[in-house]
Amino acid sequence: MTGGGAAAAAAAAIANAIKASGAIIEVSEEDFLFILGKTEKPLVVFSIPSFWARKYQYMTSYQGFVFYTKAKEMIQLPGRAEIIQAAKIWVPNT
Repeated sequence: MTGGGAAAAAAAAIANAIKASGAIIEVSEEDFLFILGKTEKPLVVFSIPSFWARKYQYMTSYQGFVFYTKAKEMIQLPGRAEIIQAAKIWVPNT
């Protein structure tokens, strides 16, 4: 495969990975907490800062959409939330 062909194949692979991950909607911390407030028992996945990702990252789903936010400080989540700590959260760049 030529250099141009390899680059095209890599671009196609990245596009397919993004399609497979579905829609991820980035919102502010305040909007994320508002969405959690609309759910009786929200499921929140979060990861702590690392060398590469220097912020806390949070994800939840609501009405078929995945919502994502990041914060410098840990967000105070509702007591009714089910919380899962992930080793890492990866969100495709758009």
